[in-house]
Amino acid sequence: MLIKRKSIEKEESSRPATRKPKFAPVTLSELDGVRYLHFGTEWVQGAMRLRKPDWPELEYAQQMMAWMLWHEAPSHIAQLGLGTGALTKFSYKSFPQAQVTAVELNPSVISICYSMFKLPENDGRLNVLEMDAMDYVTNPDHHGTLDALQVDLYDATARGPVLDTAEFYQACAACLNDDGIMTVNLFGDHPSYAKNLKAMKFAFPQVVSLPEVHDGNVVAIAFKTRRNIDVAALADRAAHIVAETKLPAKSWLKGLKAALA
Repeated sequence: MLIKRKSIEKEESSRPATRKPKFAPVTLSELDGVRYLHFGTEWVQGAMRLRKPDWPELEYAQQMMAWMLWHEAPSHIAQLGLGTGALTKFSYKSFPQAQVTAVELNPSVISICYSMFKLPENDGRLNVLEMDAMDYVTNPDHHGTLDALQVDLYDATARGPVLDTAEFYQACAACLNDDGIMTVNLFGDHPSYAKNLKAMKFAFPQVVSLPEVHDGNVVAIAFKTRRNIDVAALADRAAHIVAETKLPAKSWLKGLKAALA
């Protein structure tokens, strides 16, 4: 099974607002109790285990939660690119004190998340927005408001993140508070990887990449303020995450140790 990145249409997101965008078809499949989201191809764009609808099934999605090593009680979490709503649902359930925002350009993805992936309706804490991610991060009203920002934006052919410029990542950094952390799903064996890392390192003082998973997925962690990453000191926090959520936080520490070696 090919595991590829969450997708929105690069060409469509850049078209004038007066033209109605066209998106790749949204399709589904199921295997061994897991429902998968596709965009008209065999590539998996997201997944949900039917018996655990709030669990982030794919390993890279679990790694996208690695900011939890530093934030125990975030007040506002945002996701750019909804996919199957895995990160949004998990954040909404795991942090009942937090505001959770998801930004998705494709209305069909939002609709199918409600009908087939058990995404809760908007309420006082959850806000799913149909809009371009660039518009969200460049809105001054959102600057300085986020503890965690999760970015998973790819075109339908998985050639690289849709938004990958230094200007985009600067806008992402602006949305974070001083202790904020961004995680980004990248494609490690593609030329877009080096381009995105370079743009992130221009916008953020510190960027660390976890080991590659699936068919090339690499999660990068970007810190708004440089931190002294003491892997040993994070062991207790990782153990707490494992006990409370079952996320493989101890493996995140191994990845951080390897990246910092």
